[in-house]
Amino acid sequence: MVTFLPSRPGRLADVPSFERAIGGAESNVACGLAAAGHRVAWVSRVGADGFGEYLVDTIGSYGVDTRAVQRDPQRPTGIYFRTAGERVLQPAQEPAQEPAEGSAQESAREPVDGYAAGGASDAAPGGATDAAAGGATDASAVLPAAAASEVVYYRAGSAASAMSCANMPADVLRSGRVLHLTGITAALSPDCRALLRDLTGRDVGRDTDRDRVHRPLLSFDVNHRVGLWRAGDDPGDVLRDLARRCDVVFVGDDEAHALWGVTGGPDAVRAALPEPGVLVVKQGSTGVTVFHHPEGAEGAKDTQDTEGAKSTQDTEGAGVPPPPDTVTFVPALRVDVVAPVGAGDAFAAGFLSATLRGLPVRDRVRHGHLTAAAVLTVPGDLAAPPTRAQADRLAALDAAGWAALHLAPGWTGTPPVPGTASAGPEGPDSPVREVDAP
Repeated sequence: MVTFLPSRPGRLADVPSFERAIGGAESNVACGLAAAGHRVAWVSRVGADGFGEYLVDTIGSYGVDTRAVQRDPQRPTGIYFRTAGERVLQPAQEPAQEPAEGSAQESAREPVDGYAAGGASDAAPGGATDAAAGGATDASAVLPAAAASEVVYYRAGSAASAMSCANMPADVLRSGRVLHLTGITAALSPDCRALLRDLTGRDVGRDTDRDRVHRPLLSFDVNHRVGLWRAGDDPGDVLRDLARRCDVVFVGDDEAHALWGVTGGPDAVRAALPEPGVLVVKQGSTGVTVFHHPEGAEGAKDTQDTEGAKSTQDTEGAGVPPPPDTVTFVPALRVDVVAPVGAGDAFAAGFLSATLRGLPVRDRVRHGHLTAAAVLTVPGDLAAPPTRAQADRLAALDAAGWAALHLAPGWTGTPPVPGTASAGPEGPDSPVREVDAP
């Protein structure tokens, strides 16, 4: 959806003007994947209005295929207003508050990254694709302390909330190598939840003769946004059920605590979600822990060619325990943060890009951290990522070299405009500082 960013710090009541920008977890991931060189399609619904036109045109300018986006003449494009900061999650079992008619408000420490979604795939509709669009995740760098912020949504009856199994092109959504979805879509309406259950269902990829056919690697960002759920909804059960159906899952340890009451660190989160082949547990300023089944979701290939894409789907409910995990921890980078918004989506894009390239798990996480760091060092949700060569060089550093990295605004050397791919020098005055660890 369209986001309005404050022209200066302060309460929404005190901010005199706002700057229009695009905001959306799935579209942010789609733009990040396109900037990394993948063929990506974003599938969603917008209003047949100026905001919808702006959203589609801007996302398309990043190289994302938007031909499958639908224009709804009866419903508006969703918008939201926010102030700066990091999000705060409610603990599990705390009653949700009913939002006001036409809007929902949330107190946050990281503003919501997105709203409307269906999916995005790394190719034009009908073509061979690499990836899909997904959700926002927590920043993968050490962040400064920030005051709670305000987020106000105007999304009741929006075009995106009307996404359903009846009107969304499932064949397009399933045509890519990866389909990326988020819990934000699940929060929008019962029809949106039904759509996600259909796209992640156990029978996905089976024709009428029950023969195995193409099934995309399912990527899911839990992306719990308190202000989007209405009283009477049960986000804990909904999001856990969706996560259990997917191959690659991103979740913050704070989200796991808020949704399911999970404490005890990444191992406890894994115990709550044993099914995904790859579980990415974000630990804020500490880093990221990945639990990876040795035969789990791997490589984003057609399911007739890989055991990984069908492992959790075929064993679930059959009494077959998942294989033992390989556990990989990668510490967060030190980053001079300008704004935390959008860093989670960038992390997902970097991780999925490296997954599509077949890189090892450690390097997938490092690419996620680096792509997130590019966004952390700019004011908005999107930033030009490091070039592939630059990211590969930094991701290949030994443990001491990685710990010594300190990234400042401008470190990628690339201008923050769509379609740019040139990298600046990394000389003594470069914003990429490789210094002795403290």
